[in-house]
Amino acid sequence: MATRTAPIAYPQQLEVSRWLVPFVFLVAFAVRLAVVFYLFRGIAGSDMHFQHLGGEVGNVARSLASGRGFSSPFSPWSGHTAMAPPLYTFLLAGVFWLFGIYSSTSAFAILSINSLLSALTCIPIYFGAKHSLGMRGARVAASAWAFYPLSIYFSAGHVGDYSLTALLFTTCFCIAQRIHNAPNPAAWMGWGLLYGLTALSNPAVLSVLPFLIAIALWKMHRYGSLWLLNGALTLAAAAAVIAPWTIRNYLAVGTFCPVQDNSWQGFYAGNFGDSSGPDPASASPASNPVEMQAFLQMGEPAYLAQKHTLAAEWVRRHPFSFASAALRRAVYFWSGFWSFSRDYMQRGTVNISGIVFVGSITLLMLRGIRRFSRMNPSAGLPYLALVGVFPVAYYFSHSIIGFRQPIEPAILVLAIAGLFPLRQVHSGYPTPRDHQWIGEERALEPESPMEGYLFVDALRY
Repeated sequence: MATRTAPIAYPQQLEVSRWLVPFVFLVAFAVRLAVVFYLFRGIAGSDMHFQHLGGEVGNVARSLASGRGFSSPFSPWSGHTAMAPPLYTFLLAGVFWLFGIYSSTSAFAILSINSLLSALTCIPIYFGAKHSLGMRGARVAASAWAFYPLSIYFSAGHVGDYSLTALLFTTCFCIAQRIHNAPNPAAWMGWGLLYGLTALSNPAVLSVLPFLIAIALWKMHRYGSLWLLNGALTLAAAAAVIAPWTIRNYLAVGTFCPVQDNSWQGFYAGNFGDSSGPDPASASPASNPVEMQAFLQMGEPAYLAQKHTLAAEWVRRHPFSFASAALRRAVYFWSGFWSFSRDYMQRGTVNISGIVFVGSITLLMLRGIRRFSRMNPSAGLPYLALVGVFPVAYYFSHSIIGFRQPIEPAILVLAIAGLFPLRQVHSGYPTPRDHQWIGEERALEPESPMEGYLFVDALRY
């Protein structure tokens, strides 16, 4: 059985780390608030249907704040809905109730809350990176998050669940890195409860849960621990959190769906409607009067069932076109590039600097994955599950860069691993200089009895 070496930490390191995370949080929050002050009035009054103030989620929040219940995902009043996840929707509804529906004050309040949640994400980023990269890597990753453009853009400039989901999901991931060291079933149940809550913010995170559990159970099984019960408890706890909302959807809308029922609408929009962009708008009732009329006449369940049928039939008839579109969306997800065609560029949606930035982060991420695979595959497996599994649903339906936000913190940590040199330090008799590179918390198990190597960063003061 593998033996574990006691953590090594110097008082200076502990003193720096004690104040680093609060300082980074304050800086991150201040940066985002500055952007909020600049943007919030324009977002509140950007268009007559307030699509920039929450879109469908904002419309349902409007209904809640108006006393009409969880209903009407589009501008007309249309009855009960299951098209929006509940967690962020209720948060936005509370802001509308306090500060006015679609008011500038509400826009400022919700963007400030988003910014707060985004700034708080530096905490699980720090502890997650410390587990895999060591203390120095954790400091760099948390500090980088404070100024990370995509995080600032989607927290201070967009009304949506991006920041809430990123905070909750990164916390779940931070727990997933360590949960195999917890023999107490209560810890596994707590992880499942938090994961279920995260799914109520964005159900896409459920795609990764089986893989994270499997990795943790595999690590437990290697040490001979009782692992099957803990995995079952995690799944049961997550299901227990989601079940009440699933029952609500069935009773209110007549649709059996765990969190939201509009996945086939997105699939239809991406594969049957206007495919000239990564996130086609012409197939949505929000922007197409014909679709809106059909939605109002048929009702939500029948309308979405029709989209399911149409989209599935189109894929059956055009498998190669579907595969080509999925590949284009995958490229867009990781590069920000869709097309340089004249029609697409005339819409003003091509952002060259964004393409360069997103593409560069992806290249660094791939380099970080390669380094993990060579030096410590066990620590890299959870990251691989996130970046390999989470985006798949968006490849098949429709995609915007904002959909990356739940895994953006993990992408950043991998990019840090790809940007800075990483070293193996022999644990048998490390030198004093080696001690400076060893993180306070080392939870990296060796891959075989040929242990004695630690995966650490070589970032220097």
